[in-house]
Amino acid sequence: MSAPPTASAAPAPPDPLDCPTLPELRALLDRALVDDPPIPIKEGGIFREGFDPELDRTRSLGKEGKDWIKTFQAREISRTGISSLKVGFNSVFGYYIEITNVHQEKIPADYTRKQTLKNAERYITPELKEYETQVLHADEHARDLEYKLFLRLRDAAARHVPAFLAIAHAVAAVDTLLAFARVARENRYVRPAIVEEPVLRIVDGRHPVLEKMIEEPFVPNDAFLDEMEQRVLILTGPNMAGKSTYIRQVALLCLMAQMGSFVPAQEATVGLVDRIFTRVGAADEISRGASTFMVEMTEAANILNNATKRSLIVLDEIGRGTSTFDGLSLAWAIAEHLHDKVGARTLFATHYHELTELSLVMPGVKNFHVAVKEWGEGIVFLRKILEGATDKSYGIHVARIAGIPPEVVARAKVILGNLEAQALDANNKPKFAPPKVKPRAGDPFQLSLFAPPPNPAVEALKTLEVEALTPLQALVKLQELRDLARKGR
Repeated sequence: MSAPPTASAAPAPPDPLDCPTLPELRALLDRALVDDPPIPIKEGGIFREGFDPELDRTRSLGKEGKDWIKTFQAREISRTGISSLKVGFNSVFGYYIEITNVHQEKIPADYTRKQTLKNAERYITPELKEYETQVLHADEHARDLEYKLFLRLRDAAARHVPAFLAIAHAVAAVDTLLAFARVARENRYVRPAIVEEPVLRIVDGRHPVLEKMIEEPFVPNDAFLDEMEQRVLILTGPNMAGKSTYIRQVALLCLMAQMGSFVPAQEATVGLVDRIFTRVGAADEISRGASTFMVEMTEAANILNNATKRSLIVLDEIGRGTSTFDGLSLAWAIAEHLHDKVGARTLFATHYHELTELSLVMPGVKNFHVAVKEWGEGIVFLRKILEGATDKSYGIHVARIAGIPPEVVARAKVILGNLEAQALDANNKPKFAPPKVKPRAGDPFQLSLFAPPPNPAVEALKTLEVEALTPLQALVKLQELRDLARKGR
């Protein structure tokens, strides 16, 4: 019985820097081409002197033309005795002999009149005509000959296309690695640890583009994602505080690490990702009949249908293109699906502060916010990402900074106060949020999207006829309401 065949080892990948040198082709090109060839290939000037004898002979006609004309002119002056005779050229009439009218009696018989001027005549001779024909055809012939030589040289080089591709690959690899090394050295990047586990740990990470563009010092931030306790990060904070910068920064650092580049951070551990999904910005595709919100939902659908546990997902303001309740409901449901079904590492920036309640019912959701400091009527952006939720967006402050008229800003503050008063329950929490009641062991927990159960004291107050009570009855009723309120907490 023969032994089973052993599995052969997989061939090692080719070294991108191991490429052919093609010494014979290089010698041919060095001998044929000038150091700085012109871009047009049909205008001549491509080949060196001495590469092709016929080309050299054709070129010599043009180079020796001035000497020939000078010799011909001297000979004709001597032959005719006309000292003012001169030989010239123009693009319309070609070469000519010009003689003033005072020397008409000295014109030789072999001169043929070509052009009449005010005080002179221009002539041509058979010898000058023959030279003109040779010179005019020499330039055209030289260009045609050079193009034919170029085609032969191109065909010779084309036989080495695979080698050229290998050389180009090697040059690209060297160029990329050199760029990585230079950028890393100049900007204090560090080598990330690449691991199989679905984690992402960045200490003092920086945005590689923004830190080079802004004048103020860039504030670094940490990031930590894993598959258990911090799988989905809900990031809240003011407008203009840096939420979008932070989530894009994390995605960029992950991408750079998997490219083979060092990253702008003090320390980084990057778990391999299969794809990076993003839903950022606002844009429509009206030509295709898609509104801004439709584009947003199409991108979100692509993420939900194609992301895997190995993916990195960056979401910026899901659900803002429709009504508040529609958008909030969609954002909540999408976050739930990403946590429960997809399981991918996710950064979710939002102004829906209600989403921070997800951390109460989902073990892998954590809240973070961008720190700010209120200073009088304004705010100072600290650009620092801290753990915990925030309940303000400071949109009115940003509007004031942008130049919205003061009376509009003041009116917006009044309206905001009224809206917040109607949106909060008796515990000063959003009515959308589920009750903060921990279920007993073994009890199923059902997340509610509605207000908590009515308080019996509040219900009793709604039907109380205050004007019919005596002072003593009012005191007794007040005590009863207090007892009801305590029972209803």
